[in-house]
Amino acid sequence: MVNNGRKRGGRSGIGRRTFIGAAGAGAVATTFAGCLGEDDDDIIRIGHLGPVQMDMGAGAENSAQLAVDQVNDDGGILDQEVELISEDSLADPGESMTATERMVEQENIDVLIGTFVSEVTQGIVDYVGEVDIPFLITGSADPITLTDTVGEDYDQFKNIFRSGPINSDLQALGMADYAEFLADEHGWTDFAHIADDAAWTVPFSENLPDELEDRGLNVVHEDRLAPGTDDFSPMLSDVSSADADAMLRFFAHNVGTGMLVNWRENEYEFGIEGIHVPGMSPEFWDDSEGAALYETTSQSGAAGAAEITEETVPFTEAYVEEYGDSRPSLPMYMGYNSYDAVFVYKNAVERAGTADYQADIDTIVDELLETDHTGATGEIEFYGPDSEYPHDVMETEVDGTISNFPVTQWQDEGEFECVFPRDFASADHLAPDWM
Repeated sequence: MVNNGRKRGGRSGIGRRTFIGAAGAGAVATTFAGCLGEDDDDIIRIGHLGPVQMDMGAGAENSAQLAVDQVNDDGGILDQEVELISEDSLADPGESMTATERMVEQENIDVLIGTFVSEVTQGIVDYVGEVDIPFLITGSADPITLTDTVGEDYDQFKNIFRSGPINSDLQALGMADYAEFLADEHGWTDFAHIADDAAWTVPFSENLPDELEDRGLNVVHEDRLAPGTDDFSPMLSDVSSADADAMLRFFAHNVGTGMLVNWRENEYEFGIEGIHVPGMSPEFWDDSEGAALYETTSQSGAAGAAEITEETVPFTEAYVEEYGDSRPSLPMYMGYNSYDAVFVYKNAVERAGTADYQADIDTIVDELLETDHTGATGEIEFYGPDSEYPHDVMETEVDGTISNFPVTQWQDEGEFECVFPRDFASADHLAPDWM
């Protein structure tokens, strides 16, 4: 049932960058703290917040619902039925704040999962911290979302965790590992760094050039693009003029279809690598009319193309069976993380013996910190309160390479293949045939 942007499903200023709307969120939280609705109907409600009008958000909503269905098939949580309450964030901080209030105060959710845009996440954290509801971030990656909240005022924000993806600082390390792999594979040593002008990419701009140079690689061009850029010709020309072997681009708010068409038509002598959130959609191949061939993107779960853990492929297959006839036909990275988050929460509250966060948030937090879960995205554990990244999901490594940051490539016939890390690769990385 969908009503006022809400979907229900059961079984069937902080630091160097100011949080958007923090003052308003704090004021609202003060007004409503202690006035939350009481719930005595023996249903555990999982709130999901994401841009469900986008493939990414729809995939996350579907994945969370699939997890809820599987949990209910196995007896629920604490022997109680579980229901999913999903709200559309519209990728907007103000709308997300309203939706979060509604889920907490009217729908009586017991946990919140989701959020895709870092600015949206940062816009609701003061309120979430005030009401003490467990919050598992499953999409946004800016590290300061946790370092400047949990790390600065633990008692206020201890209920907030990120269960995936790894944060952008760690992603920058993973991308440097990947660039080193490209140098080994193709002799590519000169890289351009192009990013959305958005919060989540700041760690890439601050950290990635030094990481590449430490590995003996060169950064020959850097640029940040405004969200919604539609003319990529000047940027492509600049990258070409810099004689880059590959462009490491980080797009979530820019759709690179026009860029890829231009790149192919002009046969620019560089690869397009990095992160492209729109390109993670399984429908992007058709959307781009095949122009996506050879582009890569890192994505949690590797689009199900690799057996990251024993849970990855079964979840992907279950998703395709249930939702494969609609868009998106695969979970996408936020879907994999949201699926895992449901089970991380389930396991924690069952160890705690309670889902009553208003009475027992400290017990629930303690059990979340004990998480050691094999999920579809990898082995999930959290950094502790006193670490550099408090309550953030830890990176995993294979042979010294970050492994829960896999890279996929669009290859022939519109198939996703996992090309990195080598231990998970389903195919070799392909350079464009014109290079």
